[in-house]
Amino acid sequence: MTKTDWNPLLRSEFDQSYWRELTKFVQDERRQHQVYPPHDEVFAALHLTSFESVRAVILGQDPYHGPGQAHGLCFSVRPGVPAPPSLKNIFSELETDLGLSRPADGSLLRWAEQGVLLLNTTLTVRARQAASHQGKGWEKFTDRIIEVVSGKSDRVVFVLWGSAARRKKQMIDLSRHAVVESPHPSPLSAHRGFLGSRPFSQVNSLLEEAGRTPIDWNLHPAPHDSSAQPAPID
Repeated sequence: MTKTDWNPLLRSEFDQSYWRELTKFVQDERRQHQVYPPHDEVFAALHLTSFESVRAVILGQDPYHGPGQAHGLCFSVRPGVPAPPSLKNIFSELETDLGLSRPADGSLLRWAEQGVLLLNTTLTVRARQAASHQGKGWEKFTDRIIEVVSGKSDRVVFVLWGSAARRKKQMIDLSRHAVVESPHPSPLSAHRGFLGSRPFSQVNSLLEEAGRTPIDWNLHPAPHDSSAQPAPID
């Protein structure tokens, strides 16, 4: 693991048997199949959002499993890659909630750089096979990340979209932190309560209530250098 402020908080995981088994599984998968995201972007969320900076967590499930989509941040895609349906609904809600027009691309890098941890609960996936790397150990690791963030003294707002994310609510210390939850932004469920839920203004109200700086959710400012790649964690 490269030296980030997550390192001392998560280092003990790397000595456990599940981590060795998970590492071998992913290595074997990469030898035999196309796996997303690329090796050097699996832990991008932790490299781009330091533990110290976390103000909000958006919890996803699997990385995108289509070519060129996943780059280590949940729901996000690289500039130039068409926004998947869930992301389109997120942008629609962003416009409804805050009046921010749809951005030119699907990168959520700007949120990550402001302390929004864009964490999938499973960090790799076989190409075109959703859920193919679930139950292999990633959930144990990402549960530990949730527990570590829940241990922060300053309020963090956890955004839980969909039943899989909402099951993580029991891991969060609600005496210190807050939760914004709704159905998933997928077209299969967005109309059941995601659309119209105004999650972005809710997050900011909950942060301000605790004396914390709100998130600037605007994705329109000048693009960042996409050539800079986060280093692998292992």
